[in-house]
Amino acid sequence: MDAFTAGLLQRIKATETDLTLARENGDDFLAEVEQAELDDLHRLAAEHGVEVAAAAH
Repeated sequence: MDAFTAGLLQRIKATETDLTLARENGDDFLAEVEQAELDDLHRLAAEHGVEVAAAAH
């Protein structure tokens, strides 16, 4: 795995964690921000052929 792929998967995992925490804390604004970031990261992964399923679990 190259550095780009590893970094992208790490960012996705961190953003998923941050999104979960925001939702658990009832911070709707932060949850929206984190969801938008996660959507952007998934788009970037798709554009570069990076399989994201491994990062989700």
